[in-house]
Amino acid sequence: MSDDHADKSEARKPGLLGRLFGARATEPAAAPIAAPQEKKSWWRRLRDGLSRSSSAIGEGISSIFTKRKLDSGMLDELEDVLIQADLGLAVATRIREAVGKGRFDKEISPREVREILAAEVEKSLAPVALPLEIDASKKPFVILVVGVNGSGKTTTIGKLASKFAAEGRKITLAAGDTFRAAAIEQLKIWGERAGAPVVARPQGADAAGLAFDAMREAEANGSDALIMDTAGRLQNRKELMAELEKIVRVMKKVDSAAPHAVLLALDATVGQNALNQVEIFGKVAGVTGLVMTKLDGTARGGILVAIADRLKLPVHFIGVGEGRDDLEPFEARDFARAIAGLDE
Repeated sequence: MSDDHADKSEARKPGLLGRLFGARATEPAAAPIAAPQEKKSWWRRLRDGLSRSSSAIGEGISSIFTKRKLDSGMLDELEDVLIQADLGLAVATRIREAVGKGRFDKEISPREVREILAAEVEKSLAPVALPLEIDASKKPFVILVVGVNGSGKTTTIGKLASKFAAEGRKITLAAGDTFRAAAIEQLKIWGERAGAPVVARPQGADAAGLAFDAMREAEANGSDALIMDTAGRLQNRKELMAELEKIVRVMKKVDSAAPHAVLLALDATVGQNALNQVEIFGKVAGVTGLVMTKLDGTARGGILVAIADRLKLPVHFIGVGEGRDDLEPFEARDFARAIAGLDE
C-alpha cells in the first residue's frame, strides 16, 4: 500500500481505525505461552488464534453496516478496515467490489458482509493451501527450515518430525542453529520424542559443514527425510544471509537437487514485516513453502492473506501452540471463515 493511500485512508476515518487498531505500536512482539488448559478442538484454537484480526474486522463491519443503505463512503470505510487488518490493498479492493456489486442503495447486514469477505479470502488462499509432499524418490528428502530470530523454527521442526514419524517415516534431524546451545538441546529433546536421530556439533561449529555431515549420515542410516534447523537471522544482516547461501551451496554438493524443500517459519504476530521476510528469504534460500507459527490471540493473521495473494507461495502448515499436535495442515476455508468471525 502506498503512503498516499495510507494517508487518505486515515484521513477519511481516524475515529474508527484509531479505536480498532490504535494500540498496535505498544504491543510486545509475542505473548507468553499460556498454562495448559482443557484441550480445545482445532477449529476453536484456530478461531481463538485469529481473534485479534477477526474482532477488529467484525467490529469495523458492525460499525459501518448499520441500518442504512449502502453507499461509496461505507465501502471506503470497509476497505480501510481490511487494509488495517493487514489483508493488503489488492484483497481489500476485491472485497470492497464484491460487497458493492448490485447492492448500492440497498441495506446489507454485517453478517452478509462477513460471508462475502470469507468467500473472497478463501479464493485467495485456496490455490496456496497445499500439503508438504515428501518425494520418496529423493532419499533422504532434505527439508531446510529458515526464518528470523524467535520465529519458531526449532519447535516447528520437532512437530514435523513427530508427524512424519507417526506416518511411519524414518527421520533424521540436524541441529543447524549452532549459535545457540539451547536450540541444539531443544532439538535433541524433540528428536527423542519422535525417535529421530539428531546430528549435532558443539556450539559455534560451522553450520554448512554440519549440513554436509547430516546429509551423509541421513543417507547412510536410510532416512526418508532430513530436516535441518538454522540459526535465526534478520533478513537485513548480509553476513548471516551469506551463511545461509553457503549452507544451500554445500547441500548441493551432496545432492544437486537439495534442499528439496525450504520452509520459512513466519511468526504470525509480526504483521507487515512478514511480507518483507518472505521476499528476502525467497531470494537467498529459494523458499518453497510457508509455515505460520504462533497463531495465538496476538496474531495478525491477515498478513497471510496478503502474502498468499501477492507471492503465491504454498502455505503448508499453521501452528497454534507448543505441543506436538499443535501443527496442522493449512485449510483455506477454515482460515477464511475464522478470520471473518464466522462458524465452521
